[in-house]
Amino acid sequence: MNKFDFQPKLFKAIQSYSKEKFLSDLMAGIIVGIVALPLAIAFGIASGVSPEKGLITAIIGGFIVSFLGGSSVQIGGPTGAFIVIVYGIIQNFGIEGLAIATVMAGILLVIMGVLKLGTVIKFIPYPIVVGFTSGIALTIFTTQMKDLFGLTMERVPADFISKWIAYFQSIQTINWWSLLIGIISIVIIVYTPKISKKVPGSLIAIIVMTLLVYVMRNILGITAIETIGDRFTIDASLPQPESISFNMETINRLLPSAFTIAMLGAIESLLSATVADGVTGDKHNSNTELIAQGAANIVVPIFGGIPVTGAIARTMTNINNGGRTPVAGVIHAVVLLLILLFLGPLTVHIPMACLAGVLIIVSYNMSEWRNFRSLLKNPKSDVYVLLATFFLTVIFDLTIAIEIGLLMAMLLFMRRVMHTTRVSVVRDVVDLSQEGEIQRDEEKLILPKGVEVYEIDGPFFFGVANKFDGVMQTLGDKPKVRIIRMRKVPFMDSTGLHNLESLLRLSQSENIQIILSGVNTEVRHMLVKSGFDKKIGIENICSDINHAVAKAESLIHKQTMNDERIAD
Repeated sequence: MNKFDFQPKLFKAIQSYSKEKFLSDLMAGIIVGIVALPLAIAFGIASGVSPEKGLITAIIGGFIVSFLGGSSVQIGGPTGAFIVIVYGIIQNFGIEGLAIATVMAGILLVIMGVLKLGTVIKFIPYPIVVGFTSGIALTIFTTQMKDLFGLTMERVPADFISKWIAYFQSIQTINWWSLLIGIISIVIIVYTPKISKKVPGSLIAIIVMTLLVYVMRNILGITAIETIGDRFTIDASLPQPESISFNMETINRLLPSAFTIAMLGAIESLLSATVADGVTGDKHNSNTELIAQGAANIVVPIFGGIPVTGAIARTMTNINNGGRTPVAGVIHAVVLLLILLFLGPLTVHIPMACLAGVLIIVSYNMSEWRNFRSLLKNPKSDVYVLLATFFLTVIFDLTIAIEIGLLMAMLLFMRRVMHTTRVSVVRDVVDLSQEGEIQRDEEKLILPKGVEVYEIDGPFFFGVANKFDGVMQTLGDKPKVRIIRMRKVPFMDSTGLHNLESLLRLSQSENIQIILSGVNTEVRHMLVKSGFDKKIGIENICSDINHAVAKAESLIHKQTMNDERIAD
């Protein structure tokens, strides 16, 4: 493993490449390219940009992810998860703001990969992932109601509740032809897999509905059905790079959005790669994958694209059709480029209601309603995080949802840890039968008079340190020696250390000796680094309770001898 853990799978794959692998990758790449076509167009339009921007994102982003990525089968491009955040950024900061936020997110992803944080991302709590994914699905579904029903509206409000209010206020403007096209599209997408799993239902729906609407508009004279060409001008040429200007003001304003894009991209990409590993038996390099995703998000905005991430559905399509190396992903990007250059002008005839149907199916598949329902049966802390993330995503935005969801998850986790950590006091006898510390067949250790043992069972961090203080304040008579038994303390933070130092000062002022017992290597290193070992005396940090009690007996004996000498 090199310093930056950057090992693209493509470079390794071509070392043992063969004609058979190429033919397999070629077929998979062509099929994935065809599958990606309607999705790239739909995601682009739903995000608030023109259709070809979605295709450009899939072409350039898909190529970079396959060329530099740490997964052999990952397919990159625009995904439904980004629709909400991208649309919101465009509404608030414009296309240029989106470009800046995406480049910043790309830089963050590269930094995360260089710092080898790929494995850390996997520890994002599952309720948060399901919460924001389900929230995004409901939001995408909501955004498609105007096009599905063909509603006539001046503007669609940005927030969830206002959208539905506006829809109901415009209900009398329903275009029944658009609704019929949308419903038929949904039916085609749902039932196509029952006939053929090779051909994507979304592509069949777009081809059939585009031909039908073309006939209706140009032969039957039914012109009320809106198409892509009625709303957008398609530029079917090679994209030209554009400069992106940065300044501290825009960076500060867009940093939260960039962070959300980076986190969402990292989570979705690594989740997709992990799912792919389970099917192929391969193992992806998460840090290399993050660097590749970052590079894609830095480059794509220069050509007018939107955020890129690993796409689970397209990745699985690649695997199911024989793709096993990144060459398939590169071919998929080339196929999309050829479609853009030679068939791009034909996309103007695609009905908006059909694309709405495609996205409604996408939102249903994203909703994870079965996982959502099963999580509601989990512990209350998981349910709180799930519902908070879900409702914040729907009612406010994804940035707030992820930030508050993570904060809630951390606080509830610390609360759970605090409740599992116990502080107990022993004054007379220590039971060694279950401790693994029996010496000379003695199952009980008699404590000398004047010795008390305080056992901390669990992490000694700031939440538990206060509990330790509370136990200390309830004690009655003062002992001569206090043994702090720490054999079950896996780690300690600065607050726990501060409490030990406070206890040491208080005990020394009352002429009470402190002895530590069973300190592990990590905690001992912290005590030495902070200088606590010098304050307490290195001889008073014992390996186990037997040595600690023997040390206490010796100290009490010396103190008794001194007291008798003074009395004489």
